[in-house]
Amino acid sequence: MPTLPNLLTASRLALAPFVAWRLMLHDVEGAFWLFAVAATTDLLDGWLARLLDQKSDFGALLDPIADKVMLLTTLSFLALTHLLPMWLLWLVLLRDVVILSGAIAYRRLTGGLKITPILSGKLTIALEFLLVSWVLADDGLSLGLAWGIQPLTVLTAAVGILSGLRYVWIWSSKTAAYLRR
Repeated sequence: MPTLPNLLTASRLALAPFVAWRLMLHDVEGAFWLFAVAATTDLLDGWLARLLDQKSDFGALLDPIADKVMLLTTLSFLALTHLLPMWLLWLVLLRDVVILSGAIAYRRLTGGLKITPILSGKLTIALEFLLVSWVLADDGLSLGLAWGIQPLTVLTAAVGILSGLRYVWIWSSKTAAYLRR
């Protein structure tokens, strides 16, 4: 039986093509409002899962996938339209590939994998959502927020790099501990 938190997460995944569609039509305001709904589901799903005691392995797997699909979709459009620097998109992609590669390598080595998000990883995702929201709001709603895009981009990149390094350290430590057994 589907849970409310999992439905919220799935809705975020389902909204990604609609955000992309609005961006392809140059309707940044429409994309902003859809993205804002998606970002709200990201805030609510985990909170409701804990509140309603509806945490699930499926939700733990689906949540980061929904986040990545939504963020990579919007970051790609924003980088391709020069609203965000292309280097940020490449940095986000590289970080994700490194984390995923570490998880796959560890799973192949040990035959098991327990996915546990870390604080810096959660902060990275939150900053990415904030940055994309900020850029969409500035461009789509003409709120005069351009002054904050550069510092928020740098902060998002720095925290992303730190969290990526933290994940590398975690996977390396787990692998070393496993090999010592």
